[in-house]
Order: sequence, then C-alpha cells, then structure tokens
Amino acid sequence: MFSEVQKFVVENKIQAGWIATCVGSLAEYKIRFANQKEGNTGSGYFEITSLVGTLSTHGSHLHIVISDSQGQCIGGHLLQGCKIYTTAEIVIQESTEFLFTRENDGSTPWAELQIKKR
Repeated sequence: MFSEVQKFVVENKIQAGWIATCVGSLAEYKIRFANQKEGNTGSGYFEITSLVGTLSTHGSHLHIVISDSQGQCIGGHLLQGCKIYTTAEIVIQESTEFLFTRENDGSTPWAELQIKKR
C-alpha cells in the first residue's frame, strides 16, 4: 500500500501533498508502533479507519489506524508490506504553492518535515 502511494506521488511529481481521506480494508498489515525499532505484522481482515500523513517526492510520512472484526483498533507508522483486501479508496490533495522536504534540523535525530514556499 505504501509503495503504491509513493509510486503515485513520484509519477505525478507531487511536491507537497497529503492524504485527505481513505476507506478500505487490509488482509495484512505492517505497522511500526511508537518508540519501536521494528514493525509489527498481522493477517486477517481489518477495516482502514484512518490514513493520514504528508506526501512528497522528497519523502512521505503516513500513519494508519485499522480495526479488527471486534472493532479493536491499532495504529502507527505505515510500513511497506500492507496488503489491501477489498479496496483502499485514497484521496490525495496537493498544493503547488509549497514544497515539502525532509531534513535534519537538529530538533530530533530524524529528517523532519520542512515546509517551504515555492
């Protein structure tokens, strides 16, 4: 799922985009939870209840929340390896006024979102 979204971003040269909404389901998930080094995986049938994040050819950052058949939810950092079950209707919006990049700014050890005017 992540790979397909990023492929769309690259093919359409999206420099500053975001997920407006997403509904669908997964048969397999791979999510990294807060403060964990590795991702967690699972298989079954899960509803996508939320997909949010920023998109750019310079790096994307997505989080997902899914629910199981009992309505129990889990969520975290979306990793490559999620497999869509029936559909994932993802709506992407884009600004041509801004540029999203990811840079080390000293506030954390990671490359963080930087928003620049074009």
